[in-house]
Amino acid sequence: MFRDEKLELKVGLFIGAGIFLMFLIVFSISDFYLLKKGYDINVNFDFVNGIKKNAPIRLAGVHVGEVRDITIYYDEKAGKTRVQLGLRITADAKIEKDSIARINTLGLLGEQYLEITPGTAERFLKTGDEIEGRNPVNVGMQMEKMANVASSLTAVMDSVREGKGTIGKLFMDDTIYNDLEIIFGRLANGEGTIGKLLVKDDVYNNIEDFTSDIKAHPWKLLKKDTSSRKKTDDTERRGTQVSTR
Repeated sequence: MFRDEKLELKVGLFIGAGIFLMFLIVFSISDFYLLKKGYDINVNFDFVNGIKKNAPIRLAGVHVGEVRDITIYYDEKAGKTRVQLGLRITADAKIEKDSIARINTLGLLGEQYLEITPGTAERFLKTGDEIEGRNPVNVGMQMEKMANVASSLTAVMDSVREGKGTIGKLFMDDTIYNDLEIIFGRLANGEGTIGKLLVKDDVYNNIEDFTSDIKAHPWKLLKKDTSSRKKTDDTERRGTQVSTR
């Protein structure tokens, strides 16, 4: 009977040691967040892309906490349904109030985690504070937008083929091509101001001579017309004399 009691004691000690090791492993995996000191903050999103509780939190790439709560609520000010993530941050991690929170994907398995990019403010978040998160890309919504754009382009191409709208008429109406042909034909024959400018060399030569003269004598642009100035002065004197009389 004494041996049975020793055996039971050994079995009990073995089971107790196993339970202790199991708790030790669990706390090691979670980095002892339940025992560590820290503070709780909230981040608000419109869309969280499937992030789950206990998802890791990284500050500048360093693991500093985990997502403890996920709450969906209706924001009366914004007039829409939103999601609030409750974060547990270690005490030694200081997060600026203008920091940016994003939901990213970790590794090939697609594990979601919260990435916090430090800000530049000198004030830090404390327990109960809230910040606005930047919504992740909604792949389904983006695909829907692309489908809408594709359908719109298809409708535009159909209207062009049918000769509808300005672009459709441009492609389907022969009168526009005929008018363009007449216009370019007149230009090629040197008719009109633009046609003369394109065909005749006199205009080009005059412009080239004028440019060459200005390059050779740039002072002409600054020279004042003394004769016209003299006439103006004489006119002013005459007017003054008449008024004096």
